[in-house]
Amino acid sequence: MTLISSLHSLQAQFLRWYAMDIKYNLKSTSERRTEPFMPEDNVGFGKLRTDHMFMMDYRDGQWCDPRIVPYGPFEMAPGAMALHYGQSIFEGAKAFMHEDGEIYTFRLNKNAERMNRSADIVCIPNIDEAMQLKAINALIDVDRLWFPQQQGACLYIRPFIFATEDRLSVSPSQQYTFCVVLSPSGAYYASGVNNGIRLLITTQFHRAVSGGTGESKAAGNYAASLRAGKAAIEYGASQVLYLDSTNTEIEEAGAMNHFHILKDGTVIIPTFTDTILKSITSQSILELSDMLGCEVRQETVMLDKFIADIESGEIIEAGGFGTAAVVSPVSSYIFEDGRIITVGDGNVGPNIKHIYNVFTELQKGHMPAPSGWVKRVERVEP
Repeated sequence: MTLISSLHSLQAQFLRWYAMDIKYNLKSTSERRTEPFMPEDNVGFGKLRTDHMFMMDYRDGQWCDPRIVPYGPFEMAPGAMALHYGQSIFEGAKAFMHEDGEIYTFRLNKNAERMNRSADIVCIPNIDEAMQLKAINALIDVDRLWFPQQQGACLYIRPFIFATEDRLSVSPSQQYTFCVVLSPSGAYYASGVNNGIRLLITTQFHRAVSGGTGESKAAGNYAASLRAGKAAIEYGASQVLYLDSTNTEIEEAGAMNHFHILKDGTVIIPTFTDTILKSITSQSILELSDMLGCEVRQETVMLDKFIADIESGEIIEAGGFGTAAVVSPVSSYIFEDGRIITVGDGNVGPNIKHIYNVFTELQKGHMPAPSGWVKRVERVEP
């Protein structure tokens, strides 16, 4: 196939996906929100749902029947393969209301790209990125009145895919459901980034091994992390700092990418491998080096050197990057023998506050974002 014919084929596929009509089966006016959502108190993160959800099915070798329907329970066979073999993946993104009263998504194309990478890892059919974006934007448009009108709020976006074929043999399913739900959410840190957390450095629990599913947002990865998280709480920590399988390299911090900051202001993020999820927040921070006014780089982080650099004062701040909180500062680490090391003076440092402020200002439209990062949700509801 020539380059020109390949481009024509990709263009035809894009047009086919984008032209696929979404069916709207909406709640009646009397059953759905008709006024802007103006809560008096912080609504919390991830607790609420909007009136509708998007759904699409995979059967007979293709994705079909895209639709927006009232939010509610699924009808699923007890033998659905996701329930038995964990063939399920998800994403997490945010949309924000800007000062013009319109809702904007933030780097949603990166979530769509990562969804397909996760799908490849657990043998789920890809969904064209254009269709993913169309589905999410259509749902936000339908339920835009659910955006919580309060400082620091967002619409949290949760797309996910799960296997639905009713079969008990171990193999990739032949049927799937793609669904998107929205959660009106308040600021993750209602009072700003003012307090650090403690992480447990464990040699007992490991999040992933090379050749596995660590690079994906597979549901099973999070189920496997619960036991380690429970152990962290017993040590008085909020989460776990995972090491590689040899217990020599730093990988993830709970469900976030770990990072630390040197005394010269350089931000260090562990190099992405097939055991580390590529945080879109981390990728964005790497691309914002000039705007942040500091060097941001990736490297393999050896545990022994990391500890020595904290104790010597070479490392002055540390934390985790992720969609929900953006930045989670770490004030200290505890080992399984009870030893504790404190980062800097134990307080949230100025570099972390600066990163958090710049990133959230970009999301809210208070600062110009790089081209293509912020997209307005068009008003097209039928």
